[in-house]
Amino acid sequence: MQPHWKKRLRSSGVGGVVATSKVVVVSARETNNTADGFRCFDAADGTELWKLVYPAPGDLDYGNSPRATPQIHGDYVYLLGAFGHLHCLKLKTGDVVWKKDLRQEFQVTSKMVWGHSSSPLVVENRLIVNPGGPDAGFVALELETGKIIWKTPGDAAAFASFVVATISGRQQVIGYDAISLVGLNPATGQKLWRHVPPRTNDFNVPTPILWRDKLILSSENNGTRLHGFDAKCCLIDKPLAVNEDLAPDTHTPVVVGDRLFGVWDELFCLDIKNGLNQIWTGESKTFHQYTSLIASDTRLLAAGVHGELVLFDPAADRFQELSRMQVVDDDSGVFAHPAIVGDRLYVRTSTDIRCFGLKG
Repeated sequence: MQPHWKKRLRSSGVGGVVATSKVVVVSARETNNTADGFRCFDAADGTELWKLVYPAPGDLDYGNSPRATPQIHGDYVYLLGAFGHLHCLKLKTGDVVWKKDLRQEFQVTSKMVWGHSSSPLVVENRLIVNPGGPDAGFVALELETGKIIWKTPGDAAAFASFVVATISGRQQVIGYDAISLVGLNPATGQKLWRHVPPRTNDFNVPTPILWRDKLILSSENNGTRLHGFDAKCCLIDKPLAVNEDLAPDTHTPVVVGDRLFGVWDELFCLDIKNGLNQIWTGESKTFHQYTSLIASDTRLLAAGVHGELVLFDPAADRFQELSRMQVVDDDSGVFAHPAIVGDRLYVRTSTDIRCFGLKG
């Protein structure tokens, strides 16, 4: 399939693509792998609108490119590099509004294996990040100034992104550090609860998933678990249900209605209401190595590292592909999470960013 437009990037990358109807922002490495680079393109034709490049030397497993998906909010975009450099830019012009070195400012000394990976989260007037410092495991910053609103102690940073949830009328930010899952009051940073899974040494890469008033957790050592909350809106440690077979180490499953879809060497469809019981599974090369899932109310799209897109009906009673499309036909791997806006799909390969039309 031929793209509407394609723009060459200077390096491979794993950070997710972020897009609106007007712009697309993607990350890479620059200047002989010693700097981070973020580039913004016109969504219509791929014209480069601005670029941010800053020194970021270092060496990480699986390359040194940014991991975190940029966060677009109003007139600003928030960019986080793998070595802890955080920037707030004007989305229209790329002008830097404020910047921080999270590791330096919050005295982070933990060893970086995969770097800072959690995407910045906007909750009302706060930007939530997790530096992983001894007294700043979790931090809230003012959106327009970067000023510290609160900081909360925690362990070293994990790799999953945070989510915001309202449980029984009480809003909380939920996310991992290297050892535990926590719920935080977004206004004050107070820890509402802390959960340590029974089996240790999870990577804590898959992001927590909300389903109604409950929480779904997936990891390689503890499988997939459904948790409830008590009367004080604290997570109950003992899960309501467990599925040991779906145990992804880097992939985050998705929810469609009362079904959970996730990948661990094959595609799993689980019935959330009935104890995370397996409805069906299906095998394909798309699910080898790494897969991104994108879901709507009526469709499930799987994007594999070999450049294929596979479409499914999430309500189907068995594994059956609706259609398959090859969007990358060379050796360019697709490890970055794609983005869909309207009828446009944006795919970041190891060499470029491509825009595809999905009409028809």
